[in-house]
Amino acid sequence: MLSHFQNQPYFLTSQLSNSSYPLFVFLPGMDETGKELMYIQTASLNAAFDVRCFVIPPNNLTTWDELTKQVANLTQIELEKVPRRHEVACSETSPVYLCGESFGGCLALKVLEKFPKLFTKIILINSASSFHRVLWLNFGSLLFPYTPQILYKISSFISLPFLANLSRISPTAKQALFKSTRSAPKKTANQRLSLMREFNIDKSKLSQITQPILLIASKKDRLLPSEMEAHHLSNIFPNTQIITLPHSGHACLVEEDVNLYEILLSAKFTVN
Repeated sequence: MLSHFQNQPYFLTSQLSNSSYPLFVFLPGMDETGKELMYIQTASLNAAFDVRCFVIPPNNLTTWDELTKQVANLTQIELEKVPRRHEVACSETSPVYLCGESFGGCLALKVLEKFPKLFTKIILINSASSFHRVLWLNFGSLLFPYTPQILYKISSFISLPFLANLSRISPTAKQALFKSTRSAPKKTANQRLSLMREFNIDKSKLSQITQPILLIASKKDRLLPSEMEAHHLSNIFPNTQIITLPHSGHACLVEEDVNLYEILLSAKFTVN
């Protein structure tokens, strides 16, 4: 039986962690239990960032507010571990990055709503904030609790072409992605879908965020209208730029030709 502590979200630290680099907090998609997938997604960032991946244990069924507080608390702990980093956290010389992908993009928006000054640079990748506006996804999420367990397992395989452009993914990444989609218990997946269906943001609060925000969107996303959502979000925030990935699917960070660090360099979104 897991202890209360083990049931709480935590930061997964890269083996190549370097406290002299800017802190980079990565909020992954809905299948946070796929740790191998996280390492693939963030591997390129170790060249210039001290990366932390937010992990929600599969038996943790909590609210947006609680998840938001956990991200903020864990980030504050990391900042306080390195005094110099904490002192200059709000300066351009040592920014603190927040990066949310898909489900993690929604969580990032919630964090910005509650803690608008904690992060100095924000990256949103195929943010799932459009989920509640997609009719078939909402309808499917309502029917999900009635799905037999055997069909839930099969659906993990069927969903892969919607999650990613499989022709652009290595066998290792494909295996990690498949393992990730199968790792969450049905009860957990249902709770995450409920969170997505109920998701909402306070646009008036977000419109006051002046930090630079990079919106990355896959043009061939079969799951969500990510390109459209990037433009929708750009109308809320005053300081944004959009990068479109013309050949990528929803889970773009596992594709062989997508290097997040290189994207940040091209967008002049690094400290170098």
